[in-house]
Amino acid sequence: MKVESIFDKLGGASIINVATELFYKKILADPYINFFFKDLNMTKQLEKQKSFLTKIFGGPHKYTGENMRHVHSHLVREHGLDDTHFDQLMSHLRSTLAEVGIEKELIHEAMKVTESFRDDVLNKPYQS
Repeated sequence: MKVESIFDKLGGASIINVATELFYKKILADPYINFFFKDLNMTKQLEKQKSFLTKIFGGPHKYTGENMRHVHSHLVREHGLDDTHFDQLMSHLRSTLAEVGIEKELIHEAMKVTESFRDDVLNKPYQS
């Protein structure tokens, strides 16, 4: 018996696509965090994020992005990316999933998976 992935429970690629676009609309409208994205090609960023979310939620993916620590290290060093910014992103993700009709228990599952990347994104020391 195959265990259903979070990706499948969410509703697959169509929900990931809609949620990612709504998520970035919220981020780009938020002056507390939008400056982290000002120099990005947002078309490419949306595609990378859709692929990344598909991967981490257990769906079929073609994610070829760089290591989370590497890709975010300059944001930590040069722009002060920290827990408060990550919390703000997580808040936008949570509200986005609710807006697209995902039930609370499944939002909790998805948030737990996403939260597991906090230390890498923020380049925190590895826990021993």
